[in-house]
Amino acid sequence: MGRMSSTRRVLLAAPRGYCAGVDRAVITVEKALALYGPPIYVRKEIVHNKYVVATLREKGAIFVDETEEVPEGAIVIFSAHGVAPIVHEEAAARNLRTIDATCPLVTKVHNEAKRFAREDYDILLIGHEGHEEVIGTSGEAPEHITLVDGPDDVENVEVRDPSKVVWLSQTTLSVDETNATVDRLKQKFPLLIDPPSDDICYATQNRQVAVKQIAAESDLVIVVGSRNSSNSVRLAEVALEAGAGASHLVDGAEEIEESWLEGVGTVGVTSGASVPEVLVDGVLRYLAEHGFGQVEVVTSAEERLQFSLPKELRRDLRAAEPVG
Repeated sequence: MGRMSSTRRVLLAAPRGYCAGVDRAVITVEKALALYGPPIYVRKEIVHNKYVVATLREKGAIFVDETEEVPEGAIVIFSAHGVAPIVHEEAAARNLRTIDATCPLVTKVHNEAKRFAREDYDILLIGHEGHEEVIGTSGEAPEHITLVDGPDDVENVEVRDPSKVVWLSQTTLSVDETNATVDRLKQKFPLLIDPPSDDICYATQNRQVAVKQIAAESDLVIVVGSRNSSNSVRLAEVALEAGAGASHLVDGAEEIEESWLEGVGTVGVTSGASVPEVLVDGVLRYLAEHGFGQVEVVTSAEERLQFSLPKELRRDLRAAEPVG
């Protein structure tokens, strides 16, 4: 590798880690456990991170795959990825008290889907088949929505009326790949219209920009994140495309293989939007113990966005406050 030098250093990407939607969802489960006491049921993983889920499970959260697994009348929290309308109906039928921790930026895409379906558009939803967010958004208007899973899927897409077509996307995709998919869709459907505002969220985009900044100088990029985290997987891919010598996704320091560091001068480090900073700290400690003690933070954006907690929880928290 031409970049090899005697100095061993770490380039730490910023922004990285928790986004506003994840922060809100995790705090929602913690506050619900404190306010109502365990068990609190959570439908699907609250966010796609193994450590976060395990930590909340230890505190008394019970993660279920389907609404029917929640006992009648219990409290259930919907994950940050959002749910289809049928899930709200199932919860009502079981008399469940629901707290909806869907990220507001996902809700925005749901609202776009509903609006374009009402106007009888064919909606091309760019996203990964089977991902919870895609299942939730598709459920808003299943008869209007066709999933497009990347540029190579475009040739299979059929619509009723090529003059009434709009595209939407999952919030956690690769920006570059999504642009490539849209370009191909526009070749096929020249009258395709864009969503009113970008669906890929600020955090996904910022983390991809940040990892690109360090990738070209990095012999190795370590992305902290879980395998089922779409935005984390994308970061590892984007790093390679942007010139990293190698790129690995790990849940934490214990998954790093020492052989990755052989002949490496610069290690880039970042983390996905559902990853707590404690896991990044562990990776930096591991790297320091292996001679990579010099850490340089490379900042490409400032993030200040915060979301208020779900309204159901806010109301109950207010009611529980001591008076006087």
